[in-house]
Amino acid sequence: MFYEPGKTPHNLPHDPFKACVAPRPIGWVSTLDKDGRPNLAPYSFFNAVLGTPPMVMFSSGGSIDSLQNARDTGEFVVGVAPRAMLKELNFCSSPLPPGEDEFEYAGLEKLPAKCVKPHLIKGVPIHMECMVYQIVDLPSAFPDKRPCAMVIGNVVGLHIDDDIIRDGMVDITLFEPLARLGYQEYASVSETFTVRREDFWK
Repeated sequence: MFYEPGKTPHNLPHDPFKACVAPRPIGWVSTLDKDGRPNLAPYSFFNAVLGTPPMVMFSSGGSIDSLQNARDTGEFVVGVAPRAMLKELNFCSSPLPPGEDEFEYAGLEKLPAKCVKPHLIKGVPIHMECMVYQIVDLPSAFPDKRPCAMVIGNVVGLHIDDDIIRDGMVDITLFEPLARLGYQEYASVSETFTVRREDFWK
């Protein structure tokens, strides 16, 4: 099949685009608003964008609280959610009123960060404390009410639980990070394999 997004129909029951870019890691983004009230939301449009210096991004497609808080404060924290916390992660995607605490709604305990003000999430094995580097505005059907943007951050602090380090390396199979597929499907990484670049060189 072939279609031109926004121009020609795909003739499928649901938009297939997100299923074609999968799996997508989920960033559990913690922010504070300008009054110091916490917000916590999962983003499947999230990834690392640079290794040196370490930088990550999350893209807000209309969920405005995290985006506005990042604009106002210049800070955010990203947690990498384990499979065991899927229920709590899902609770944090609920459309709560602005200013309502997703930590409390999902029954999560806040932990203090080291370099920024937004909180860490107890039970999450990896957190990245970030300072906003750049915010790139993106197209939106309703720019006044539901602006879309990509938030890029410098990672200024990295927390890694000692329990997921094996032989000097992070072993993600020890906590099975969650990823988003298309539609309502999720995945978790429980198995890996090793390939060196030179393994296929002639």
